[in-house]
Amino acid sequence: MSADHPLSNEARAILEARSHDPFAWLGRHPSGGGVVVRAFKPRAEHMWLLPADGEAIAMPRIEGTDFFEVAWPDGDFERPYRLRIENREGHVWDEEDVYRFGPMLGDVDLHLIGEGNHYEKYRIMGAHVREHEGVAGVGFAVWAPAAERVSVIGNFNHWDGREHPMRVRGSSGVWELFIPGLCEGEVYKFEIRGQGGGVFEKTDPYAQQMELRPATASVVHDPKKYRWNDAAWIKARPDTQGLDRPMSIYEVHLGSWRRGGDGSEYLGYRELAHQLVEYCQWMGYTHIELLPITEHPFDGSWGYQTVGYFAPTSRFGSPDDFRYFVDYCHQHGIGVFLDWVPAHFPKDAHGLARFDGTALYEHEDPRLGEHKDWGTYIFNFGRNEVRNFLIASALFWLDEYHLDGLRVDAVASMLYLDYSREPGEWVPNRFGGRENLEAVEFLKQFNCLVHERFPGAVTMAEESTSWPMVSRPTWLGGLGFTMKWNMGWMNDTLSYFEHEPVHRAYHHHELTFSMVYAFTENFILPFSHDEVVHGKGSMPQKMPGDDWQKFANLRLLYAYMYTHPGKKLQFNGIEFGQWPEWNHDASLSWDQARFMPHRGLQLMMRDMNHLYRDVPALHEVDFDAAGFQWIDCNDAGQSTLSYIRRDKNGGEVIVVLNMTPVPRADYRLGVPRAGHYREIMNTDAELYGGGNIGNAGGVTADEQPCMEQPYSIRITLPPLSCLIFRPEG
Repeated sequence: MSADHPLSNEARAILEARSHDPFAWLGRHPSGGGVVVRAFKPRAEHMWLLPADGEAIAMPRIEGTDFFEVAWPDGDFERPYRLRIENREGHVWDEEDVYRFGPMLGDVDLHLIGEGNHYEKYRIMGAHVREHEGVAGVGFAVWAPAAERVSVIGNFNHWDGREHPMRVRGSSGVWELFIPGLCEGEVYKFEIRGQGGGVFEKTDPYAQQMELRPATASVVHDPKKYRWNDAAWIKARPDTQGLDRPMSIYEVHLGSWRRGGDGSEYLGYRELAHQLVEYCQWMGYTHIELLPITEHPFDGSWGYQTVGYFAPTSRFGSPDDFRYFVDYCHQHGIGVFLDWVPAHFPKDAHGLARFDGTALYEHEDPRLGEHKDWGTYIFNFGRNEVRNFLIASALFWLDEYHLDGLRVDAVASMLYLDYSREPGEWVPNRFGGRENLEAVEFLKQFNCLVHERFPGAVTMAEESTSWPMVSRPTWLGGLGFTMKWNMGWMNDTLSYFEHEPVHRAYHHHELTFSMVYAFTENFILPFSHDEVVHGKGSMPQKMPGDDWQKFANLRLLYAYMYTHPGKKLQFNGIEFGQWPEWNHDASLSWDQARFMPHRGLQLMMRDMNHLYRDVPALHEVDFDAAGFQWIDCNDAGQSTLSYIRRDKNGGEVIVVLNMTPVPRADYRLGVPRAGHYREIMNTDAELYGGGNIGNAGGVTADEQPCMEQPYSIRITLPPLSCLIFRPEG
């Protein structure tokens, strides 16, 4: 095009695919006493203006371009019109003029987005099926403040970024466009031209559905079609998820829990719902916690390298299929938690990384913006729009999918600027310290909003350091989480159990140490996926001794876990002690669960879950010292431990653990009251694969003080076992 061409600068920008305001030239504009209508349509041969109440008017081509223009003397800004287009192959169709429609987002929306306080941002950003100015279509909106031009591309425009450039809304950095005639299921991306002139394609950060990997496009989804049936569950949730209620969480990786066909086929969300609920009800678990099902490109990340912060992965079906999964769980009394990852995101070219050509969601400085361990970027928590993006994601899952809580991954990496960094590789905060002050404020805001907007919802922190008051209210100076994973307990406990029993006397206080800090936080006791991967071995492989001792140790370990203060979490497969280390790319070894000793361990876990739920002393007072009392924590010589668990009303159970393979007859144990003590759990029962040594169902207390208790019982301790007694009457 020559330099003296009469087209305006706006028109030239459109032709060169760098326009930030296509509405300045395209669409309907005043001209004399009427209007002029302009359209830009690559691949069009002819075009006509179709007034709603008149004859078609030919729109001549502007010579040398793909612009079509016509003066409409009797037109005005109220009269609707359409365009008729004939392409070079002779196909003719009618469509709305995209550039005759006004903006969708209001000034209040843009103001809140700029402040970082638009908590339902997911309702306006991304792609939404809607009616705008009386016409059905899809509205698109994306944040890309450094972009020179942003376009919506898809099959509907031959993936040609010249055809549907968006308009930027002032200084907000938000681009928007309403495209009439599109509907649910449309595949799309954003094509972005950066300030340096480079052009690249990006997946929609707010997409609510994405293509199945390895495809990376977004998919238009209409969330309004699903009809929920879990109102009773949601209403009761503040009570059922109270801190005094049982919480036995089954952590599940949907891609490997169970597979179909020859083992290579994923089960769908709906099929998984039925099978998982049936299993969890039988086993007695109260909740399912899903490893991240937020869309991710790489199976081997297990979902922890998230690209779609608003999209359930397409590996197992559609968004409505996932709604069905949650709905079905709720209708059958099972809560659903999601593992959520705000700490970092991957560098995949189609994702958030350098989204508009700049470090938009991440930091420009790699000392702040890169995770060396994981090869990922760290979110810039100091930027309002980034914080808002993550807050909106969290609230979205609780709102649109009725989830009951979020487990926040890698909190420690968010809290410390020097996390996994050597001196000189990190930047201190404004006070010279190592704390990430912006991340701290983000976590507090996240927790406050979740608890305020979704009564009964739970937030859980995977936090592996001694950061104070993680699970204390923000108004007391805490981070505001409901609960925190007790990583110290997990590490100390596994370290102890990996010792040969003959050496355990020398490590006795690895077990007792947890009670020094047990009530400083609201703890969850986790045996998670991280303990059975990367060469750490399966749970049976961690235990010493022959096969009998390995599984006796596991039964003892799990019973200790379920009688220790704190809520419980177990990863799928460890409940029946599968031999191989967990493999994300294959089904669990369900064939092993049919045979001893795996079957025995599974049955013990089933009974332990139901006992835990049915006996208030095992769950009502988990986070206060009133719920726990040592009977004897110092018997290192015999490697035994004994303690009392109490409920709110003083009801008690007595727990005694024998950490050696030596049975102990006539073991005298102090107890707090007279009467008969019924043996309600014996992990050495024959049904579980044990030797069936025990106490014939119960014992009666003697009026003989022992262990600073006014009464005592004489019992037989089976080898490598846990016994639980409940006083009757």
